[in-house]
Amino acid sequence: MKKSTAISGSPFSLSFLFTVFFLFVSLPSNADDKWWEGACPVVKRANERRSLLKTEYGEISAIDLHDASQFGPYHLQFITMEPNSLFLPVLLHADMVLYMHTGSGRLNWFDDDDLREVDLRRGDIFRLQPGAIFYIHSSLETEREKLRMYALFSSTDEDPFEPAIGAYSRVTDHVRGFDKEVLCKAFMVPEEVIEEIMDAKRPPLIVHAATTLSKKPTSSLSMSLELEARFLKSFIGGGGSGMDFNKKKKKKKGLYNVFEADPDFENCNGWSLTVTKKVSHQLKGSNIGFFVVNLTAGSMMGPHWNPRAWEIGIVTSEEAGVVRVGCSSMTNSSICKKWSFVVGKGDVFVVPRFHPMAQMSFNNGSFVFVGFSTTNRNNLPQFLAGRSSVLQTVDREVLAWSFDVNVTTIDRLLGARVESVILECTSCAEEEVRKMVEEAERERQEEEERKREEEEEEERKRKEEEEEERKRKEEEAKREEERRRREEEEREREEEEARKREEEEREREEEAERGRREEEEARKREEEEEREREEEEARREEEEAVRGEREAEREAEEARESEEAHRRERGRRRREAEERQRRRREEEEEPTLRILRQRT
Repeated sequence: MKKSTAISGSPFSLSFLFTVFFLFVSLPSNADDKWWEGACPVVKRANERRSLLKTEYGEISAIDLHDASQFGPYHLQFITMEPNSLFLPVLLHADMVLYMHTGSGRLNWFDDDDLREVDLRRGDIFRLQPGAIFYIHSSLETEREKLRMYALFSSTDEDPFEPAIGAYSRVTDHVRGFDKEVLCKAFMVPEEVIEEIMDAKRPPLIVHAATTLSKKPTSSLSMSLELEARFLKSFIGGGGSGMDFNKKKKKKKGLYNVFEADPDFENCNGWSLTVTKKVSHQLKGSNIGFFVVNLTAGSMMGPHWNPRAWEIGIVTSEEAGVVRVGCSSMTNSSICKKWSFVVGKGDVFVVPRFHPMAQMSFNNGSFVFVGFSTTNRNNLPQFLAGRSSVLQTVDREVLAWSFDVNVTTIDRLLGARVESVILECTSCAEEEVRKMVEEAERERQEEEERKREEEEEEERKRKEEEEEERKRKEEEAKREEERRRREEEEREREEEEARKREEEEREREEEAERGRREEEEARKREEEEEREREEEEARREEEEAVRGEREAEREAEEARESEEAHRRERGRRRREAEERQRRRREEEEEPTLRILRQRT
C-alpha cells in the first residue's frame, strides 16, 4: 500500500458541517496553562496560536505546552516561508526537533568549526542542539509551494529549556549589544564597517532572499552574516579566524524521511510510523520522538495508551477526525473525565501518558496527523484489543474478577483475533460525534437545570432574607416602642416624684406656716391672757374694767370661733384642691392605663 497523505472522499454534508461547527464552537478547548496538573487532554485550535511574526515573506506562530515530566515545558512553533525567502541567523537556546510538512529548503548551521548545510524536503526530520547557530533558505520551486515546518523546542538531560529567554535569539541582537570600539577590536575591521552594521535597520526574522547563500557573498546581507557569525564564533570558542561562507561546506548525511521509511504497521485501513532515537541518529541525545498516523476513511487507531510518553499531535489532513481519550479510575473525577473532541487541520491535541486513547476518521475522507512524543526512554504503545493486547497476558480468572463477569465472557472478549492497531470502523467517528452532540445537549440541559435550581435557591434565600429583614424591622420597631414606653414611664415617674416632692415641700411649708400661726396664736393667747389678767385685776379695781374684760373675752371668743371657721374652710379648700389634683392625674394617666390594659 502506498503511503500518502492525499485526502480523498466526498465533501461534508450540510448537516454534518453544522454539527462539526457546533462542536468546534461549543466544546471547551481546555487551554488552561495548568491543564497538566489534572492530567487531562487539551486541544489547541489553529486560531488559538500565538503570532510571533507575520510578513509578506513568511510567518511564525507558537503554542506553549507542558507535561508532568522533568523535561517540560515545550514550545511548539509553526514556521511558514514563501519560496526563495530567508530565515535569518539565530542562536538556538533549546533542543530543537523539526519536521518538514510541505515545501523544501536548505538548513545551514554552525557545527564543529564548520558551516554545515542540509537540503530538507517534505517528510524530513532533523534535530539541532542548544548553542547552534542556524538559518534557513526556502527553495524557489516551480510549483511555488510554501515551506511549512513544525519545530518543537524542549529540554535535554544537560540543557534545560528556559521559556523566559525564548527558544532562540537573533544573531544581530548579540552583535549590537556591544559598543563600536569592542566590535572593531573583535572583528578587526574599520569603524565605518561597524557603523554601517550598527546603524542599519533591524529587518524582520524572515526576509526575501536577494541571493542564494551557496554563491560567493557579495551583498551587504552576506557580509553582515559573515561578520555576525565570526563575532559569535569568537565568543562561543571555536578558534580560528571565524566562519567562512566561501569555504567548502559539509553536508550532513543520514536524513530520516517518514515517507521513505517502512511503516511500523500498515493495512487497508491506514498506516502508522514511529521515529525514535533507535531508528534515527538525528534524535540521539534528544528527549523527543516523532510519529505519523494516516487513517483511511472509516477507520480507527485501536484503543491504546503510552506508558512512557506524552503525545503532541498536529492534524495535517484537510478532513477532520475524532480523538477519544479516557481517564483511569484513580484520576480525580472532578478534574478529568472521558473526552471526545473533533480536531481539524492545524489543530494540536495533547494526550498524557497512561491515558487510553483512540483516533477515528470520518467516512468521507482520510484523517492524518503527525506529532511529537515526549520521552527519553523507549515507549511501546500498549493496545487493549487484538493478538498483542496487554489483557492477553493476564490470567482469565483474574480478569473475570476485575470486570465482574464470568470467565466465558472473558474468553469471548479475547478470543477474537482482530488487528490491534488500525481497524475498520465505519461511521464510528460519526457515531462519536452524535454522542458528543447528545452529551453536549445533556450537559446543556443539566446546566440549565442547575442554573434554574440555583435561581430558585437564590429566590428562596432572597425571600428568606426579606422575611428575616421584615421580622428584624418588626423586632426593632417593638424594641423602639418598648424603649419609648420605658422612657415615657420613666418620665412620668420622674414627674410624679417631682409632684410628690413639691407637695411634700408645700405641706412642709404649710405645716411650718401652721406652726408659725399656732405660735403666733399661742403668743397672742398668752398676751390675751396677760391682758385678761391685767383686766381682771383692773376689774377688781373697777366695774367697768370687769365689764370691759368680759366684753373683751367675748370678742376674743368670737375671734377664736372665726379663726376656727377660717381654719376649717382652709382644710376644706385644701381637700378640694387635692381631690382636683387626684382627678387630673387620673385623667392624665387614663390613656396610658387604657393602652396597658389593651396590651395585657
